[in-house]
Amino acid sequence: MSRSEQHERIEPAASTDDDWHSRPLEDVFAELETSERGLKPADARARLEREGANEIEATGGISPLQIFIDQYKPALIWVLIVAAAVMAFVGHTIDAAVIAGVIVFITVFGFFQDYRAEQSIQALREMSTTYALVRRDGEKTEIDATKLVPGDVIFVESGDIVPADARIVEESNLSVDEAALTGESVGVSKEIGEVAEDTSLAERENMLYKDTVVERGSGTAVVVETGPESEIGQIATALEEAEERDTPFQTEMNRLGKLIALGVVGIVSIIAITELIIGDTPPLQVFLTAVGIAVSAVPEGLPAVVTLSLALGARRMAEQNALVRRLPIVEALGSVDVICTDKTGTLTEEEMTVQRIVANRETYEVTGTGYDTDGEFLREGEAVDDECVAEVLRCGMLCNNVDIGTRERDTDAEPTAASETDENRTYLGDPTEVALFVAAQKAGFDHDELDEVHPRIGEVDFTSARKRMTTVHRTPDGDTVAYMKGAPETVVERCDRELVDGELVELTDERRRELEGRYESFAEDALRVMGFAFRPDVPDSQTEDPDEDLEQGMVFLGLQGMLDPPRPEVPGAIAGCLEAGIDVVMITGDNAVTARAVGEEVGLRSTRVISGPELERTSDEELREIVEDVDIFARTSPEHKTRILQTLQANGHTVAMTGDGVNDAPAVKNADVGIAMGVRGTDVTEQASDIVLLDDNFATIRDAVRGGRRIFDNVRKFVNYLLSGNGGEVTMIFTGTLAGLGLVITPIQVLWINVVTDGVPALTMGVDPAAEDIMEREPRPPEEGVITRRIVTSIVGIAAFMTVCLLPLFTLNFYGELIPGYDVTGALLGWTPGYEPGRELAQTMVFTGFVVFEIVRIQAIRFRYGLGIFSNRWLVFAVGVAIALQLLVLYTPTGQLLFDVEPLGLVHWAQLAVAAAVFAVLMAVFVKVQDRYFDRY
Repeated sequence: MSRSEQHERIEPAASTDDDWHSRPLEDVFAELETSERGLKPADARARLEREGANEIEATGGISPLQIFIDQYKPALIWVLIVAAAVMAFVGHTIDAAVIAGVIVFITVFGFFQDYRAEQSIQALREMSTTYALVRRDGEKTEIDATKLVPGDVIFVESGDIVPADARIVEESNLSVDEAALTGESVGVSKEIGEVAEDTSLAERENMLYKDTVVERGSGTAVVVETGPESEIGQIATALEEAEERDTPFQTEMNRLGKLIALGVVGIVSIIAITELIIGDTPPLQVFLTAVGIAVSAVPEGLPAVVTLSLALGARRMAEQNALVRRLPIVEALGSVDVICTDKTGTLTEEEMTVQRIVANRETYEVTGTGYDTDGEFLREGEAVDDECVAEVLRCGMLCNNVDIGTRERDTDAEPTAASETDENRTYLGDPTEVALFVAAQKAGFDHDELDEVHPRIGEVDFTSARKRMTTVHRTPDGDTVAYMKGAPETVVERCDRELVDGELVELTDERRRELEGRYESFAEDALRVMGFAFRPDVPDSQTEDPDEDLEQGMVFLGLQGMLDPPRPEVPGAIAGCLEAGIDVVMITGDNAVTARAVGEEVGLRSTRVISGPELERTSDEELREIVEDVDIFARTSPEHKTRILQTLQANGHTVAMTGDGVNDAPAVKNADVGIAMGVRGTDVTEQASDIVLLDDNFATIRDAVRGGRRIFDNVRKFVNYLLSGNGGEVTMIFTGTLAGLGLVITPIQVLWINVVTDGVPALTMGVDPAAEDIMEREPRPPEEGVITRRIVTSIVGIAAFMTVCLLPLFTLNFYGELIPGYDVTGALLGWTPGYEPGRELAQTMVFTGFVVFEIVRIQAIRFRYGLGIFSNRWLVFAVGVAIALQLLVLYTPTGQLLFDVEPLGLVHWAQLAVAAAVFAVLMAVFVKVQDRYFDRY
């Protein structure tokens, strides 16, 4: 019986799985048939068997079998399969084997590429395996978190990942980062008790939720939901129902495959009908001719080159910290014109840093960023060593619950509130407290030494209502001193004196107003401000069991203002995106002031801010106008994020959306390019994404977009190259057939050109460097496919030029004996008297001519992208290989036997050189004409 069925049996009228937060605690224990002693081991095993493991299935994950089946979806693959079957049917086994080999290569290579990406995601998930400390039958024990069941009593403390949804039983200064679930970057203080049934998820202070992180304090809780029944699990289940959408590139390649198939059928039908009506060719010969044309029309090398090009692009992106989960998405990046990004950790360091201090009635700047302990304290640009500053920093380190570890942290592991300054130091605790801790270290304070000299003997806990925390310490002289930190207004109201130049002076009303203006100005600069105070005369009654009465008559020490600083490379990355016509939109749960300050610092196009509540009051029509002018959305919920995405898409934009928390998964899933954070991202978001950033850095997105544009350029280049070559082959065969010349080139020769001498150079075009202006162009319109009107005219024009240049070569060598002055001509051509070269030599000339022409064609295509002959050494090598392979075919017995060719003499090569020169001139003139009527690319 499932747990939900059990609930219906016990309380059919009122009980639901969603009201654990509103029930009395004793009812929760009764419902779960457990107690504070926890479950008995036997009961836990039985529940685990009934409920299943406490894990979430890999949403969006694909089985190896499905990955393999997906390789056969493109229409071009089926065109090749039909072509191979036809060739086998007519007895051309070598041709059929070559095509079959191409199919196997494409599908196997594509499978391993996609499978490896899925395995990389699985590896990320395995790195985040957690353990849980539970009480079973009164005994504490540590177990694999996947073995947790409803009714287990768990213990959590600072730095832990919450292993399941649970109702809090006990807590001590407990605060949890629930950004993974709610998107709220500020930690949530937890309390015992009940809340109203209609309380929103983000405000359920008596609950813990799976995969959130304990920032501070400790607690005990009873597990109420596990695995797919948890809040995060329910989102994951919903995502499984979302359909995978083809990328524009997949759609384009499928459309191309269908067009090629229809074109082949049409051309073959026309030729067959024409031959049967007006000619006297036997039906079998007509069929063989039609097969030859069909083979020439199918670009056998194109799927392989596309797959390899995308794979090479994906590998290069992985080296730049962007893991591609689906190969076609690499190209889709090139058409992105809006990037919606999170703030924390993507635009910023995700390491709160103290930047400004007020002490001794002066303001000091603090250098250094993140958790680097190197830094100075500056007043008017000069480094100072002020004792009053030291007192503020000492207070910040003593009144602090940060733990510092000495273990080496796996940099690929699931992050918590911990960060590291070197491989052996790990901070555990609230990011704000870590910032205060590090600031004190910059001044030379050592936590262990300070704690030994000023041991803590008491504490008044921080709560969301009090907004402050006070600790009591013993001094080396045996006296007792209290240190306080908290929201500036709550600290100042508890003070009646101030430390100035080492003396205690009265804190006047005028001075209070001055301090109020100071911390408000800090807040306007997006600094999170904390106030600090101490009490040197703690009464004996407050030393062992301190309470709020202790927090009277405090001495004000100063303020510390901190900020999560932008990553240094982000402003340049955003400037590059804007120059490339890509708008950057920041969507954050932080307040508007902080969001605007970060937006100004990183260089967003607009710093107008729209908040979540404003969005809720905005109609869909109004929002469609707003999103075109607003680049910052603050205090947003997951629903807001999805709405912004859908509005941008409705306006015709191609949107890349970043996300890390489970709450981001729907938006990431529905974006044109979904980007998950690999460092702090959740499993569900990673599985919903197309790309996983291994460094959570916005600059990596910019680099990925640049890579996507380069890959698309290269795909367009070799599609142009291969299709124009195939067009030439079709036109040549079609013209020769109608002229009564029969097959001017054999099917196996066409296969050799398409797969080898075309395919090898085309493949290396996939690693062509980016054009110099690649990030200066506007994004490619989503409706603009790989094949443009310019490429269509190129295919038609180049096909005509190839025919015009090669058909005379075939005719000259096929009908050589009919030329007047045969003996002289024959001598010049290298023929012996009475020898008729015939079809075999003529076909060899056309066969080799296509190879030579298409090598000339490569550089003509690349020239428009500003690429010189030697800008891609792999292409130079590939062209050399293609020429060498062609020579092996011409001048080795095996090659001559397999391909039915004659070896060519010097005069034949001279004919080819003249024809190639004419072809090059015709192309140059044609390109000039195209430039007048079409875009450059």
